[in-house]
Amino acid sequence: MTRRITIDPITRLEGHGKIEIFLDDHGDVERAYLQVPELRGFEQFAVGRPVEEMSRITPRICGVCPTAHYMAASKAADAVYHVEPPPTAKMLRELIFNAFFMEDHTLHFFFLGGPDFVVGPQAPAAERNILGVIGKVGVEIGGRVIKAREDVREIMAYLCGKAIHPVGGLPGGVSKGLDEEHRVKFLATAKETVEFTEFALQIFNDVVLKNQGYVDIVVGEAYKIKTYYMGLVNARNQVEFYDGDLRVVDPDGREFAKFKPADYLDHIAEHVEPWTYVKFPFLKKVGWKGFVEGKDSGVYRVAPLARLNAAESMQTPRAQVHYDRMYEILGGKPVHNTLAFHWARLIEALQAAERMVELLEDPAITGTDIRRLPTETPTEGVGIVEAPRGVLIHHYKTDERGLITSANLIVATIGNAAAINMSIEKAAKAYIKGGVVSEGLLNMAEMAFRPYDPCHGCGTHAYPGGLPLTINVHDDSGRIVRTLRR
Repeated sequence: MTRRITIDPITRLEGHGKIEIFLDDHGDVERAYLQVPELRGFEQFAVGRPVEEMSRITPRICGVCPTAHYMAASKAADAVYHVEPPPTAKMLRELIFNAFFMEDHTLHFFFLGGPDFVVGPQAPAAERNILGVIGKVGVEIGGRVIKAREDVREIMAYLCGKAIHPVGGLPGGVSKGLDEEHRVKFLATAKETVEFTEFALQIFNDVVLKNQGYVDIVVGEAYKIKTYYMGLVNARNQVEFYDGDLRVVDPDGREFAKFKPADYLDHIAEHVEPWTYVKFPFLKKVGWKGFVEGKDSGVYRVAPLARLNAAESMQTPRAQVHYDRMYEILGGKPVHNTLAFHWARLIEALQAAERMVELLEDPAITGTDIRRLPTETPTEGVGIVEAPRGVLIHHYKTDERGLITSANLIVATIGNAAAINMSIEKAAKAYIKGGVVSEGLLNMAEMAFRPYDPCHGCGTHAYPGGLPLTINVHDDSGRIVRTLRR
């Protein structure tokens, strides 16, 4: 009988999930799966609701990235009503979104992904958390992290009513503008944020890049898969978070497709498996070939590294310097090293901070024309933004009253679902051999999913409650020979 290791639940992610690892007769990994036991149902909840309510309802999918759903729903409502927000409204939306990006990326690096590097991948589990990070980098730096996130959340709260579960997105614009007093105040915050994100990149340089052991892990084969990459880009093929076209590059870095958000169904399809509630999107024109990497597989990746791979450059000058440095150190584009998502995430945080400064230095952002009222009959619309975790798609169809008749959400984590499973299996095969199992080695397997910053609350839209971590190791007869508890 095949031996089986269960990690339930996995840690330092949003939502719930478990990893099932199956060993062969020699104690080596035969297969590994990420299972998500949460029921997907949010699309059905939307049916019958006025489409303008979706920017207030969908942020409840997740308390970590509600602003992404808020923004995608707002853009989808624009499309349903065939209305284009005025320039000032678009500037305000972009300001909100870049503030959110910086705050969320900082959260992941210091609280969720960073402990594996700052504290150490095989450090005791009790130390691999934000308290362990503060213990390594110092209380003063910990305080600086908290303050930086708090400051940008103030911008979000002012413009959206609150930082978590925002409101104010309307078809054709926003409900609140920005006055001169707050523009000056928030500009000072944005400039401080630029310096903070440069500081975070310096920490990454000092802790990770100057540690050869960590560099070897980052560039090693255990955390490397070759896939297609997808991300939003602007007219100059630069990394874009709020608007633009979707660009796909192949595993060699060549452009494979570039299309408008409304045309996403011509390029993306979804595969299902019987052992999980998560769906697996893939590129239609390549096809679903299973959980395999390479140009012949339709598996693609989204999120920070994918966005940098899919684009030709960053939008802002300081972020561009770090973008060039990352590709120089890692051997050129595209980079397939999964752990490099952490590095790309900090580069994106810097672009978000710089873009906040650019927006707030433009006096047009205090304009009073912040909404264009819809006049056409609502029909159907697609809203796409880049969530911190990747491409986020909201697609609504309505009746003539604007009541939703169907909704489709392809959330960012789901875009990476196939790749996450492949990454976990590859890491597990690299580190678990001969039946030797330890908590540290299991964390090395878990490290394969954290770079994606998955949010299974978004992916499946239900919260069944938490469970303690229990890992059972079975022998060939199915008898439990060892139990590890967290």
